[in-house]
Amino acid sequence: MPLLKRLLAWFQPDTSRPLTQAWLAALWMGLAANWPLWQQLHALPEISGTRGLVFIVAFAGMVTAATGALLSLLAWPRLIKALLAVLLLSAGALAYFIGSYGIVFDPTMVVNMVQTDVRETRDLLSWRLLLSVLLLGALPAWWLLRRPAAPRQAFAKRLGGNVAAFGLGLVAMVLLALSVFADLSSTMRNYKTLRYMVTPLNAVYSISSAALRGQAAPSGPPAVIGADAHLLPRAEGSKPPLLLLVVGETARAMNFSLNGYERPTNPELAKLPVLSLRQVTSCGTSTAASLPCMFSPLGRAAFGDVKGTQENLLDVLQRAGLAVLWLDNQSGCKGLCDRVPNSSTAKLPEGAAPLPAGLCDGEECFDESLLHELDKRIAALDPERVRRGLVLVMHQMGSHGPAYFKRSPPDLKPFQPECKSNALQQCAREQVVNGYDNTIVTTDRLLARSIAWLQTQRGRFDAGMFYVSDHGESLGENGLYLHGMPYAMAPSEQTHVPMLLWVPEGGGLAASLKPGCLQALRDKPASHDNLFHTAMGWVGARADVYKPEWDLLAGCRS
Repeated sequence: MPLLKRLLAWFQPDTSRPLTQAWLAALWMGLAANWPLWQQLHALPEISGTRGLVFIVAFAGMVTAATGALLSLLAWPRLIKALLAVLLLSAGALAYFIGSYGIVFDPTMVVNMVQTDVRETRDLLSWRLLLSVLLLGALPAWWLLRRPAAPRQAFAKRLGGNVAAFGLGLVAMVLLALSVFADLSSTMRNYKTLRYMVTPLNAVYSISSAALRGQAAPSGPPAVIGADAHLLPRAEGSKPPLLLLVVGETARAMNFSLNGYERPTNPELAKLPVLSLRQVTSCGTSTAASLPCMFSPLGRAAFGDVKGTQENLLDVLQRAGLAVLWLDNQSGCKGLCDRVPNSSTAKLPEGAAPLPAGLCDGEECFDESLLHELDKRIAALDPERVRRGLVLVMHQMGSHGPAYFKRSPPDLKPFQPECKSNALQQCAREQVVNGYDNTIVTTDRLLARSIAWLQTQRGRFDAGMFYVSDHGESLGENGLYLHGMPYAMAPSEQTHVPMLLWVPEGGGLAASLKPGCLQALRDKPASHDNLFHTAMGWVGARADVYKPEWDLLAGCRS
């Protein structure tokens, strides 16, 4: 009988004990909340048959053991229930996003999450997300919170039990790993994204890593760069430069008809003398990663090694004496425009006419609103600086997903039917691509009308336009949606971006370039590394950080 009671006690553990709660939660999260991981493993061609099933079971045991081991150290009466409730709710949300969009939760994704705004967050909400959080998070959390209070126990005894459970969990994880080591090592080597799909360990690691990076960053103002910035003397009678720098959002080069895409996604730009560079790669796979990098003189290879923040292109141009203005129709400039004049489409200049009907719906504005009352915005800048030249940056909402259907106005949806949901995986892929391509057509019209506005400024300025997107997008290829994959393992859909130049004939810049040289750049490799130095060269600014070899136009100047 005593033996029978012990066996029954094993299958009916005392759920008031913090250790029991920790391991039950670890079992639930390790098995149920990781369903996208098990689904991904099952789909791998190398993992099939009985051997594949054994590997998946062993891997599930490893995840559960590792989660349980870590939670064992935190299994204290006044801590464990609240901690498990947070982890369970987080696991439910992560399971939805990983399973629906194929995204991974790494430190960069944490930064994206922190820097997002209400508008972008709203686009990600859905009933399926609520159901996942409810079933995988809220219900087990509710059950745990209803468990009776833990019995009193001496501190030393509870500490010893927690440490012992931690050790047993680690031993179990190691033994399971050794039992399938060959399959484990090859799978982790060939499919590196899997390590970022382990819920909730990926979230704990990524949040901790992002927090430590933030703590390690030096406080205080950004480090000064280009302290010697100045403008080259202009020829007598020449006009000051006006560079319109359009920062695109989530546009991928392969969906631009200017780059050979079979659909007419650039109907207006195709009629204009714009140069499309076809082999351009991004600094990162998200706005938070790409934007600071592309405005830095360092390039992607060196940018990640910088400790703390540095000034950027806008600071250097302003120090050189130019007028600089940042206009935003997105979630902000990620700190780039903090020290220069900046505004958003929601803030009209004094005395400006209201936005035309249809440009805004009360929640967000279409990118064309960036062009509204530009003359009044420029008139509000320092006139002395404007006389030397102007750099105007427009930051698009562009093709930001998953609600692509919101990014194009009703009169500009040539590709039908389009996906009308933010749950992209529930739409036919053709509908997802239709919705996305409609956003590219919308960007096409914005850029064409931007060029038309620049034409009106040529009496005052030597005007030109430079467009580049911050990163690309996955539209269901290999089961991936959206963006934000770790750069080393990101598909080309997320890193191959469009870049366009408009250098009008008859302008001062065009006259300084060798005939036909610009067209020779069309298929040469380029990247975000070129943006800082090309913009500096374009407007005739120089500083010690300027690298002519990274200036796309330097080799074309006579």
